Amino acid sequence: MSTAAASPPGTPRRAGLRRGLAAGLHRHAGARLALLLSAPLAWLGVAYLGALAALLVTAFWSTDSFTGELVRTFTWANFQDVLTVDVYRTVALRSLGVAVAVTLIDVVIAFPMAFAMAKLASPRAQRWLVIAVLTPLWASYLVKAYAWRVMLSSDGLLGWGYGLPATIATLAYLWLPYMILPIYAGLERLPNSLLDAAGDLGARGPRTFRTVVWPLTFPAVVAGSVFTFSLSLGDYIAVKIVGGRSQLIGNVVYDNIGAAGNLPFAAAVAAIPVLIMLVYLAAVRRTGALDNL
Repeated sequence: MSTAAASPPGTPRRAGLRRGLAAGLHRHAGARLALLLSAPLAWLGVAYLGALAALLVTAFWSTDSFTGELVRTFTWANFQDVLTVDVYRTVALRSLGVAVAVTLIDVVIAFPMAFAMAKLASPRAQRWLVIAVLTPLWASYLVKAYAWRVMLSSDGLLGWGYGLPATIATLAYLWLPYMILPIYAGLERLPNSLLDAAGDLGARGPRTFRTVVWPLTFPAVVAGSVFTFSLSLGDYIAVKIVGGRSQLIGNVVYDNIGAAGNLPFAAAVAAIPVLIMLVYLAAVRRTGALDNL
């Protein structure tokens, strides 16, 4: 006579719990998504927020002028130097101006390109145009920056030389896809019937753009500006390659981490773009632009 092996006492209960948990997750898609994203979001929070916290704490330390060692005592000296020394104020304002200029240039270039992609091109052509916009992102940052260095050199294709105009042109090219794609997404959601209705009511192109297209796509433009503005504000490689003697915030941070070895002061300078972006994000939150990211 064959006898079946006895199951452990807790086996049916554990199986029932697993089935109940699976059924509950199947019914609640939000809970299932939260469970799937909990681990990567927790890691991202620790890595990103932890790094920002370490940056902020380090900014209130100092460096011993003789030994070069960190002095872990609270001080406002680094922020006082950033705010009171003329050269650092000039660098901060220059960096802000470069970021604004790059963003405005990209808006002017990206909007007509995105409009042609979303409203004038056929569906098949749209796919190829999106691929064409994404293609420069597949190339290395350094390759593109050095290509601009060659073009901007005195014997190059453009021959502008190096300096702030060269930095702005290079950054505008590098970050242009980040402006085109959000605007394209915003224009693609714009119903063609609104444009037809504006035309039927007698509105010409400029008025249609001013009263219909621009208000409805403005959040998408602001979404693109978040990328171009923040990336330009913290960039230091492009200005090293094509900026000549110009310096931006990123270069001050890099120099104080490397040659000068003043990590607390570098952290204080690095806090400037972080604070600027927090203010900027708080300002654009009301426009609905963050929904387009």
